Amino acid sequence: MSEIKACLFDLDGVIVDTAKYHFIAWRELAETLGFEFTEQDNERLKGVSRAASLDILLEIGGLSLDEAEKARLAEQKNNRYVEYIAKMDSSEILPGALDFLKKCRESGIKVALGSASKNAMTILNNTGLTPYFDAIIDGTHTSAAKPDPEVFLLGAQALAVSPEHCVVFEDAEAGILAATRAGMRSVGIGSPATLGAANIVVPSLQQISVTELRESFATV
Repeated sequence: MSEIKACLFDLDGVIVDTAKYHFIAWRELAETLGFEFTEQDNERLKGVSRAASLDILLEIGGLSLDEAEKARLAEQKNNRYVEYIAKMDSSEILPGALDFLKKCRESGIKVALGSASKNAMTILNNTGLTPYFDAIIDGTHTSAAKPDPEVFLLGAQALAVSPEHCVVFEDAEAGILAATRAGMRSVGIGSPATLGAANIVVPSLQQISVTELRESFATV
């Protein structure tokens, strides 16, 4: 096996609970457009860029809009989302996440963020998490959305660690696929039913330690 030298983390649903604010903002937008957007619909948006998420939402509503109107709606949704995350604090860090980040660094494992969010810095700063990352790659650094591996490859490059020595932590199918395409191993955070393509799956970062991580990948 390849030694684990870096861990790359998605943000929403892995480190902090901002997924609920995305859902609320998208649901509010759908309501203004005259249709219902459900939690089941929202599953399709996990790990997907803002523009691609809007396309999915419009598909659900059976709407076809020009690019100018789509840009306006995407900004409207984002403005609403930013209003919500502006009120975030450290209480919204998911259980076990901060401790796991600390243990990674104490164990000599480099840590990077690999998120599609263009608001990642706002979230990290508001929750006090910024100092725990050696590199931060978010939606402002990428041109391709997951499942394209760009965000993770950029993270590995920023850490100066080759992909085979990296492990990605993701809660979305698109993110797991992106990790595989990047030549990295992956840990699914959530349900095996939706994240079965990951090398291993745990309910949250509270259910895994650095020692267990290394043992799990001893033969992977």
